[in-house]
Amino acid sequence: MKKAVTAKKKEADEPSPSKLIDGRIKELGDWRGETLKRVRALIKEADPEVVEEWKWRGVPVWEHDGIICTGETYKTVVKLTFARGAALDDPAGLFNSSLDGNVRRAIDIGEGADINEKALKALIRAAVELNAAKKKPAKKRSA
Repeated sequence: MKKAVTAKKKEADEPSPSKLIDGRIKELGDWRGETLKRVRALIKEADPEVVEEWKWRGVPVWEHDGIICTGETYKTVVKLTFARGAALDDPAGLFNSSLDGNVRRAIDIGEGADINEKALKALIRAAVELNAAKKKPAKKRSA
């Protein structure tokens, strides 16, 4: 019983994923932080029910019925990797990275790049719809 209490206390002491993402944006302190902040706002506009997570030792993740995308920051790009991007229509041609895989697709956003906000929000909504369509219905219990 004591272990369960200790685990809950540890969880309560840890910052929320949203606070960790805030911290990453502030820590970057340059165009990458501003870009991550902007795409985060667009993701939330596109899906107000999105859930922010912090995974794999420091990667911002946005989820709704599964992973929508991640927001990794590198020296020369902010990379939005869509977990199931290969299954999404991309009429605006936003995907410009990780095009060879069977599942994921990514958007590399370099310094000073324009973000097609309308197309990005449409892609976010499409990813949410795809996740919802693949969500397994709850199993019925027999009486």
